[in-house]
Amino acid sequence: MERRSFLKSFGAMGAAITLIPQLGYGEEAKKVAGPNALSLDAAMSAITGGKAVTFSPKVTLSAPEIAENGAVVPVKVSVESPMTEKDHVKEIHVLASKNNNVRCADVYLSPANGSASFGTRIKLGGTQDVVAVVKMSDGTFLAAKQNVKVTIGGCG
Repeated sequence: MERRSFLKSFGAMGAAITLIPQLGYGEEAKKVAGPNALSLDAAMSAITGGKAVTFSPKVTLSAPEIAENGAVVPVKVSVESPMTEKDHVKEIHVLASKNNNVRCADVYLSPANGSASFGTRIKLGGTQDVVAVVKMSDGTFLAAKQNVKVTIGGCG
């Protein structure tokens, strides 16, 4: 194959790839699919089984009010709990209200953990609420919420 004909076919292939999204074929790839494509309400319902969630001062959610980089937003969650066999935190879930995948972190605890707290970094696709949902050993659900403003570098 000559160099000139190779370059022509390579250029034609590049033009075709450029036109595919404009023809609408690339739209299917952009759609969120799978079990993680949930709204905030659907994720909360999946976690709680439809039970009521109480916003409580026992749950402390710490995140920056303004995040300069939405790809790495530090989040800390702590819960006031004695962490005894009868009274302890079983689960902590961190959700981001407007991400395509609202579930950011799921942490499972036992009384052996000693304290109910953890820290992580999450990805935020823009300004939105971050919600921490906590399942207690008695089956109740507590929560805390904080709005985080993403200025640049959001993932969405």
